[in-house]
Amino acid sequence: MKGLFIQYNSPVVLTFGAVSLFALLLGQWTDHASTWAVFSVYRSSFTDPLAYVRILLHVLGHANFEHFFSNFLIILLVGPMLEERHGGKNILLLIAFTALITGLVQIIFFDTALLGASGIVFMFMILAGFANLQKGRIPLTLILVVVIFIGREFIGSITIDDQISRITHIVGGLCGAVFGIIINKQSLFK
Repeated sequence: MKGLFIQYNSPVVLTFGAVSLFALLLGQWTDHASTWAVFSVYRSSFTDPLAYVRILLHVLGHANFEHFFSNFLIILLVGPMLEERHGGKNILLLIAFTALITGLVQIIFFDTALLGASGIVFMFMILAGFANLQKGRIPLTLILVVVIFIGREFIGSITIDDQISRITHIVGGLCGAVFGIIINKQSLFK
């Protein structure tokens, strides 16, 4: 009988989680100064070199442990399957692209700060819906995921006034849909 070993089975997703946890702990230790300086995106002068860093690194920042755990519960459930299916390099590129797009949307259209990985969560959820595509068939589960998760965010953006950036969820979901269509182009259109 061979021994059991813990496997670092999803290096990109696990490293993303570890670095985000480090950013959260650093934020706690610095009374959120590091979170504001590096791990939140907001309108600022483009003469500030950190403005460019924040456009990508805001997905690593979280306001508190509840915020962190709610995002990474889903990322850790869905991310390893996506990383195995699409490869670590591709998942890293998808995370970075989604971070860039959500960061740019935030600074162009909103005058508030944004932090957290919820755009990545929604990108992963929608992208995961494309996993069961077969030639010429769109899974009902994909349609339901889009309607439930993205529809809920559209309605929430109109009816609920809270500190949640629902536009980030929608943009993240749209990124997941675009990536899913590009990756599965052969299955969708033949």
